[in-house]
Amino acid sequence: QVQLVESGGGLVQTGGSLRLSCAASGRTFTTYSMGWFRQAPGKERDFVAAINWSGGSTSYVDSVKGRFTISRDNAKNTVYLQMNSLKPEDTAVYFCARGVRIGITRNSNDYAYWGQGTQVTVPS
Repeated sequence: QVQLVESGGGLVQTGGSLRLSCAASGRTFTTYSMGWFRQAPGKERDFVAAINWSGGSTSYVDSVKGRFTISRDNAKNTVYLQMNSLKPEDTAVYFCARGVRIGITRNSNDYAYWGQGTQVTVPS
């Protein structure tokens, strides 16, 4: 069984930074890609960023390129999302999820395991 636990969310002013962490249980963490998604109130869950198993390949939604950085530490079974220059439109619940063995996917249907989410609020 895979368990994912996010942390690091909070309230931050426009232009501020947060670093989200996602700690994974299970020995298969290092062989799967990982992704971050977010869901704003009344909206669907959207792709934010993903990283392949080795950390050598990443993908971002256009709205966060240049501001967010996804990374992973396989020795710690943890994936991170560094968020800089935060904007009010980044306000959402952020979820991490385990992806696929080969490559990277943006499709939420390809992610079998999800964390419980962590709230990020950037007041306007």
